[in-house]
Amino acid sequence: MSVTPSSEYVVPKLKSEVMISMLSKGLRISGRRVDEFRPISIVKDYIPNADGSAFVKLGGTQVLVGVKLEVGSPFPDTPNEGNLMINAEFVPTASPVFEPGPPDENAIELARVIDRGIREAKAINLSKLVIIPGRKVWNIWVDIYVLDHDGNLIDASSIGTLAALMTAKLPKVEVREGGEVIIDKNVRTEPLPLNKAVITVTVCKVGNYLIVDPDLEESALSDVKVTVAVSEDGLITGIQKSGQGYLSEDDVLAIMNIALTKGKEIINTVKNLLTS
Repeated sequence: MSVTPSSEYVVPKLKSEVMISMLSKGLRISGRRVDEFRPISIVKDYIPNADGSAFVKLGGTQVLVGVKLEVGSPFPDTPNEGNLMINAEFVPTASPVFEPGPPDENAIELARVIDRGIREAKAINLSKLVIIPGRKVWNIWVDIYVLDHDGNLIDASSIGTLAALMTAKLPKVEVREGGEVIIDKNVRTEPLPLNKAVITVTVCKVGNYLIVDPDLEESALSDVKVTVAVSEDGLITGIQKSGQGYLSEDDVLAIMNIALTKGKEIINTVKNLLTS
């Protein structure tokens, strides 16, 4: 079972003092501003046999996301909607403290945070994934693999999930007499029905300072971390707090404003990278 690397990583005292001193001047030891993300790169359609995929680098953090579309039955409480399932796995080679085994609570939390943001925003039009009402629908499986961990796994995974969903295309489907469903995966013309883009923005509090996209050292130094899911139309669709630290009312308001501003910026970055 893996554990959260930042809980095992220790920043030397002298270095931590330098980091906090720089934050008082609005800078980070990496040279970034407090509200600046690390460079983002995306390789779309990275997995040839996936229905949509993306390999993402956020600084030194690397994530691979694949989308698989399968025909299945709807859930009893949503008979006229398709299904979305998101899973995450921390590959053991991604960090010295990741161990082989089933996903632990950290991987489960990561998947749920991303899943919740997408669902609450109604980012995917699940009603358009119905093949035979009440009987057959498309299941969307999103698998997230953390390949290299240098901080901020959730945002990197969120970027990868958005990119993979935006590149996914539905296979051709034919319903024959008697309800037989025939899938032709060699023909893909219809994109996944997305209503809007959703992304997460993670903000850490280090000392008295708020910083976005914390790397591994900054995460280890922080007392509290907040991840906010935001949609491109300016809605907050999920909030997750971790860590033992406290937040003032001013901190919370500042984090929400940062998330809304940076969220739109990152969504535009993803769209631009996918079309370039």
